[in-house]
Parts: sequence; structure tokens; C-alpha cells
Amino acid sequence: MYQLGSECWFPPADKFREDGLVAIGGDLSPDRLLLAYERGIFPWSAPEDPLLWWCPDPRAALRPKDIKVSKSMRAVLRKETFTITSDTNFEGVIHGCARRPEEGTWITDDFIQAYIALHKLGFAHSVEAWNAAGELVGGLYGVSLGSMFFGESMFAQESNASKAAFITLADHLCGLNFDWIDCQIMNPHLASMGAHHISRQTFLEELQSAMEKPTRRGPWNLTTPS
Repeated sequence: MYQLGSECWFPPADKFREDGLVAIGGDLSPDRLLLAYERGIFPWSAPEDPLLWWCPDPRAALRPKDIKVSKSMRAVLRKETFTITSDTNFEGVIHGCARRPEEGTWITDDFIQAYIALHKLGFAHSVEAWNAAGELVGGLYGVSLGSMFFGESMFAQESNASKAAFITLADHLCGLNFDWIDCQIMNPHLASMGAHHISRQTFLEELQSAMEKPTRRGPWNLTTPS
């Protein structure tokens, strides 16, 4: 097991464990987080545990052009049930994700402050879903590097809100010629929209190619797809 200290580094990919655990310890500084994503690694740990870093095998991922939109979701988008924006309320989105009962409390204050810092640097982005009353009822956040978007978490307080945000994000990423959305761990919600498993080796190869593309820093401007 690799124990991280103050030096900003991670073990090479051929040292990653079969269970996906890469290292333990370190911190959530912007430099370390960005290095982690560049290497296909992300942080996740329960509040009572030390900071853990992961690169699972297999990996859940989705090409933006392969997003699946059901007939019912097309109707939701067509009716403009939600107004979709981006980077207008990052803190509201990450706090919404932190309050998800099924997520537990892994998005602690330390995680929240770390990703707010990445957002201020122009690397982390949020997508917000607002209802007709102007209330934030869903959304997602993640990190963008090269031609890959690393999804971190999403939430919904009204049915289909997070799906509308995710579909709008995928449409936006298609327009920017992004290659992948990293979904990290598969769940039925993601599978229903086209996410699938790829091997860790394949993911890391695709990641290397994606990192050769320029990173689009700063606020994004999304519009709901027709």
C-alpha cells in the first residue's frame, strides 16, 4: 500500500491494486487533485477513514455522442420542464450532492472546499437544473481536463432533474469534441443513459490521448438540447 505524504505524486499505473485502491493519505490540494485526474485516479473515502485514492477496474465511462435519451426524457426536454445552466451555482450543486441520502456523507467539508477551489481555478464545473419556480432541484459537478469530463456526483430533488442536466452536459461536450465522460462507478441511473464498462487499461489509454487535447478553463455556457 502506497502512503502519500506532502510530495505531490502517485504510483505508476502498473502498481495499481486489483481492487482499484491506488494510495492512501496526502491531501486535496488543487495540484494533487489535478495530477490524480491526469493519471485516472480520484479520491473517495468515508469520513471516518483516511483519504483514499482509486482507479477501479473496470471503469464506467460514456462517449458523449452515445448518450441515450428516452422518449420520456425527450418530452421533458422539449417541454422545458427545467431550465439548465452551468457554473452559476457550483456551491449549491455540490452541497446538494453532499445531502444525497444514498451517497452517505463522503462529500465532507474538506471535499467541498477542495472542489470549490478547483472551480475557482476554472477546472471544476457544475450543471444546474432549475424548476419553474426558480428553485435549484438537481444538477451535477465534475472536473474537465483535455477532452475528458470526470463526473463526480449528481443529485435530484425532482424527478428527471439530474438526467436533464446530464443529457445537456453530454450535448455540450459533443459540441466541444470531448471524447469521454468518466462515470467512475456504474449504477443503473448511468447505465440507462448509455454508460458502460471499459477495462482500466483501455481507460488509461484513452485518458492519455484525451490529455493531449487543450483544457477549456473558465465558466461554461450550456443550453438545453432540442
